[in-house]
Amino acid sequence: MIKYLGSKRALLPWILHAIDEFVPRPGTALDLFSGTSRVGHALKKVGWRVLANDHNAYAATLARCYVQADAEIWGERVAELVLEANTIARAAVPESALTRTGAAADDPLPEAGGWFTEDYCRRSRYFQPVNGLRIEAVRRWIAGLGAEPELEAVLLTALMEAADRVDSTTGVQMAYLKRWAARAHNTLQLRVPALLPRAAAGPGRAMQLEALEAAAREEVDLAYLDPPYNQHKYLGNYHVWESLVLWDAPEVYGVACKRVDCRTRRSDFNSKPRFRAAFEALVDAVRAPRLVVSFSDEGYLARDEMEALLGARGRVRVLQSGHDRYVGARIGIHSPAGEKVGTVSHTRNREFLFLVQRD
Repeated sequence: MIKYLGSKRALLPWILHAIDEFVPRPGTALDLFSGTSRVGHALKKVGWRVLANDHNAYAATLARCYVQADAEIWGERVAELVLEANTIARAAVPESALTRTGAAADDPLPEAGGWFTEDYCRRSRYFQPVNGLRIEAVRRWIAGLGAEPELEAVLLTALMEAADRVDSTTGVQMAYLKRWAARAHNTLQLRVPALLPRAAAGPGRAMQLEALEAAAREEVDLAYLDPPYNQHKYLGNYHVWESLVLWDAPEVYGVACKRVDCRTRRSDFNSKPRFRAAFEALVDAVRAPRLVVSFSDEGYLARDEMEALLGARGRVRVLQSGHDRYVGARIGIHSPAGEKVGTVSHTRNREFLFLVQRD
């Protein structure tokens, strides 16, 4: 899956073990802030019927791939189409252009490409232009297929993940590296996403709603809450993926070429003054006898505050695990000239799981 701030990849065994001990048997689980759907995908693998929700289009697409789409329905078809997509990607940049300018050239066709290559490869440097041209060609092909929503989501996921493997960032799209990352010189290559067969508890479903609306709509056996914990919006951190999925040629601003709606789309979960009230309303709206809340010691609420908030609504057990901070935080902040500014305060944080049995 794509590189992602707040990813639970390293914590999955811990989270699954906690849920396995907390809930007697797999049923229906609601993941209200699904992100890359790592947790939802893992729960589906062990038999849960998963309802995954996220208000960002790229995250809803990942959920439609990893939670809703089933391998027995789409596996063979996707394998065929991924081969075709890679053929289209290779054809997007003629071999003669690479031979003429050298395979390592940053921009063998400086006049070619559309808005994606211009914004994210030339005005900014998330990808080398040669891969931008390939990404564009595959995305236009996907748009022209007229595929079913699940199949389209799987193909878009394959393209996102292929682009992520040749990007030039530290894992967030707030900025890009001053010098090309080594992987940025690789050729775009799509792979079949890790689809799972339908879960024993039933078919999964992806939603693109605000968390409060999704919580009030669905009655489930377990709700998993992993809300944002600081001021940085995931839309701003992964705006390129939003544009790639929506394919809407957005107006952009700044050196990072962010979508203009990064300025206007706001969430109370990204606001320190408003977080507590928003989270309390969400917990009260959830229609589940058991909740698992994932939170960090870098969040807006301290452990004792979160424990008290949840304890007013049920019996709470707290688990704790150490975790490395994301790579950008470990590298530190650098000036536009590439000089390090300040010092890294800490390289690890504590992750908490709050297991709540509702009264």
